[in-house]
Amino acid sequence: MFKLLRRLYDWVLSFANTKYAPLALFALAFIESSFFPVPPDLLLIALAISLPKKSFKYALLCSIGSVLGGIFGYMIGYGLYDLIGVKIISYLGYENYFEIIGNLYRENAFFAILTAAFTPIPYKVFTIAAGFWKVDLITFILASIIGRSARFFIVAGLIYVFGARIKIFIDKYFSLLTITFMLLLVGGFLILKYLL
Repeated sequence: MFKLLRRLYDWVLSFANTKYAPLALFALAFIESSFFPVPPDLLLIALAISLPKKSFKYALLCSIGSVLGGIFGYMIGYGLYDLIGVKIISYLGYENYFEIIGNLYRENAFFAILTAAFTPIPYKVFTIAAGFWKVDLITFILASIIGRSARFFIVAGLIYVFGARIKIFIDKYFSLLTITFMLLLVGGFLILKYLL
């Protein structure tokens, strides 16, 4: 399994120095949101570091591809779960999380999808689960646009400002940065909820 992931990782990064890099980034973001195991962040970081002035263009491509791929994942969960979705979830080893995600969707689908962009659980599990649990499609799309765009534009923004040296910082403190962002996000929602 590790060797396969390593080969996929190397294959993804091999697109960084080709003329097809933007198309590869879009395609990778699309398929990662529905079934592919390697996240697009790897290629996004490589491209943004090589051309920092295009960082936000790459983040936009990544965001659009990811949201569209998320809709495809939603459709898998909605109508093809027994045929395809269950195999994807099983392959990833996230069967135990499926019911938990269903409960999160029943409590607050928008917030669950929004935060899914920053959890260690692959986004594709959330997209397939959203279709399976029949989350409102508009809610799903809006939360995906905000969550996924935030994730990719934060990475692009950091690279735009700090250049290549931010990659080392992101790699080293990714978990801490994710937790900090989530705390700020949750805090913002609580403030809005109780003050408005």
